[in-house]
Amino acid sequence: MGRLVWTKYLWGTSRLFDRVREDNPDFHQKIVPISSELTQPALAISPEDVERLTSCVNIIFHCAATIRFDEPLKHALQLNVMATQQLLNLAQQMHHLQAFIHISTAYANCNRRHIDEIIYPPPVEPKKLIDSLEWMEDSIVCDITPRLIGDRPNTYTYTKALAECVVQKESSKLSIGIIRPSIVGASWQEPFPGWIDNFNGPSGVFIAAGKGILRTMRANNDAVADLIPVDVVINLTLAAGWYTAVHRPKAALVYNCTTGGINPFHWGEIEHHVMSSFKRNPLEQAFRRPNANITSNYLMNQYWILVSHKFPALIYDLYLRLSGQKPQMMRIFNRLHKAIGLLEYFSSQDWEWNSENMNMLMSHLSPEDRKTFNFDVRQLNWPEYIENYCIGTKKYVLNEDMSDIPAARQHLRKLRNIRYTFNTLLLVFIWRVFIARSQMARNIWYFVVSLCFKFLSYFRASSTLTN
Repeated sequence: MGRLVWTKYLWGTSRLFDRVREDNPDFHQKIVPISSELTQPALAISPEDVERLTSCVNIIFHCAATIRFDEPLKHALQLNVMATQQLLNLAQQMHHLQAFIHISTAYANCNRRHIDEIIYPPPVEPKKLIDSLEWMEDSIVCDITPRLIGDRPNTYTYTKALAECVVQKESSKLSIGIIRPSIVGASWQEPFPGWIDNFNGPSGVFIAAGKGILRTMRANNDAVADLIPVDVVINLTLAAGWYTAVHRPKAALVYNCTTGGINPFHWGEIEHHVMSSFKRNPLEQAFRRPNANITSNYLMNQYWILVSHKFPALIYDLYLRLSGQKPQMMRIFNRLHKAIGLLEYFSSQDWEWNSENMNMLMSHLSPEDRKTFNFDVRQLNWPEYIENYCIGTKKYVLNEDMSDIPAARQHLRKLRNIRYTFNTLLLVFIWRVFIARSQMARNIWYFVVSLCFKFLSYFRASSTLTN
């Protein structure tokens, strides 16, 4: 099954490998997929494949993991910790292995504000935790999970911290490097700007905002949004694999793959550029005009959720019911609120990451290799990157054609006219119900209108005297 999926992906409709196909049409002959299952003993790798791996592998890049923030603890431990240990056991059998590169996360130690490129003591001994939870029912584990993860926000960051400890224990037997990327986003340069193929991380948030579904999000406008382009992570990972294999460092080297301390960009800036981009290059069949706002105030956020999310969703679901269709908008908003809630921890505060090892690695590359394996984020132009990111979600995630942008803009104008009509009717309704029936309300209304008229007359007269 694994071989079939990989072959179909490599030779399917994905544009990710277009450049490779052009340079080397037979590149697939260099790839040998291995069927595996992280939840099974010995990773369910067949004896034949084990023999092949142990006889010819030089470098391991361990990227397999669950990235779900709300993964049940038992499952997250199995995928992120136990599977890592099993792969390390297999790695020790490989006769020609020169480097083991483990992909962690910059948020593995998010309970600290300043994070150095070191492996911190784990919150608990991994083996003891695994042995303790093995006999427990899932419901019991679920109940005690909040106390176990402590000051970490979710099981993902918790198990990633445990996995780093598991990897470190083997550093005396293997040459190890650990890569800690922050929030991975669309590509910066390779294979082309803006490539992305999933809704993970900020991609789903951007799409929801572009569709006009997301209108409010709780975040700190001044907090650093530590996005890292996916090709930067890949380039750093490849360079770290080379350095680890050639120089054989005595201890595991950690590389904080982040942008905040080098080329910071803030959530408030992201809001501005994402909205601007989707107004220039709108998504097809938007629910409302793109107009999302970020606020750090809980009550204000709840107010806008009620007014801009739940109320429109109820109206639209009512329309769907009356037209004989299945209501869906409230369900979509509930899923959106859950996803946004999981991100709040990371969008409401700052971290400081040391990046000395990343700078050291860059200094060891030749000028040509620095260009080929570019991970120098000082060169990253954020407004241009966000523009390409938004276009990438349109082209590669939603599979929308750029030639349809004029029709999408026309749809936004239609939504604008509907909004103006609704606001006018609402104003007339308020007038008829509240103002027209009350003498005091009418007097206040006439006073406000008269004041506005006098101000406009004064402004016009001042402009005439100036001219």
